[in-house]
Amino acid sequence: MQNAHNQNKIIFFDGLCILCNRSVDFLLSKDHKMQFKFASLQSDYAKTFPDQALKKITIDSVIFYDEGKVFIKSSAVLKIASYLGYPYFVISAFRIIPVSIRDCIYDYIARNRSRWFGRRDSCRLPDEGSKDRFLG
Repeated sequence: MQNAHNQNKIIFFDGLCILCNRSVDFLLSKDHKMQFKFASLQSDYAKTFPDQALKKITIDSVIFYDEGKVFIKSSAVLKIASYLGYPYFVISAFRIIPVSIRDCIYDYIARNRSRWFGRRDSCRLPDEGSKDRFLG
């Protein structure tokens, strides 16, 4: 029997980051197939998630858990985009750029996101319409 977590496409995000929360809102509005689940990195769900790869990743990275594989930083963003409809899946073509260059850009944005967009005092609470999409 397959682990229940392997059946999900889970996006782990910084629940205090306004840019990250806006990204989640965008994905909720564009994920018409309802294939993504979401969990803040601060949640008990993320802290007790069984995949060891997740334990080594900092809050400065979006993490995409897809069918048992873990994607981080720019690779996570591009993998998530590959599941979205046109025109968004076109973004996944940036995979041709070396990971070191993509992650350098990702890290620059991650370092400055709080200054540029701000932070929340507490993690978001999902609204009734999207409550079943959030884990933990």
